[in-house]
Amino acid sequence: MQDYHEFLQEVLISEEALQKRIAELGAEISRDYKDKELILVCILRGGVMFLTDLMRNITVPHMVDFMSVSSYGVGARRSRGQSRITLDLITDIHNRHVLLVEDIVDSGYTVKAVLELLSGRQPKSLKICALLDKAERREVEVPIDYCGFVIPDKFVFGYGLDADEYYRNLPFIGVLATDKYNPGE
Repeated sequence: MQDYHEFLQEVLISEEALQKRIAELGAEISRDYKDKELILVCILRGGVMFLTDLMRNITVPHMVDFMSVSSYGVGARRSRGQSRITLDLITDIHNRHVLLVEDIVDSGYTVKAVLELLSGRQPKSLKICALLDKAERREVEVPIDYCGFVIPDKFVFGYGLDADEYYRNLPFIGVLATDKYNPGE
């Protein structure tokens, strides 16, 4: 397995910038959901690190649940436009305030599919909090209510985002130099 330094083109968002922005998002969410019951729904696996740090910065009581949605597959560099729920919620969200926590909104297909599914369960409110918005890649419009960073159309990894399921543990978001990345090594 390659050391990430071999294919790290640049650090796009530093650990410090991530933590500062997540604290700001947590404060904003806490203000908006004051005196409301909030359920954070994290999309696995990429959203876990973001969820964990975001939770630490949300001061209102909240519950957490998880969904897993498949749209890329190992080795894929772009969403295929079809989403499949591989793990569904345990919590009943009917008449509850739900905040969908997503690592990155790219084409929009995955988030749109999840929104449609969850909307059918009649939550009191349903909003999106995305750490990264790759807006120039958007093929389906989705409303991002809380956005960490708008990023260019580059393959990013780290801080929960993977390169072939590895490197999620990095504390920053880096750009992958595709010409230097060899997943078989």
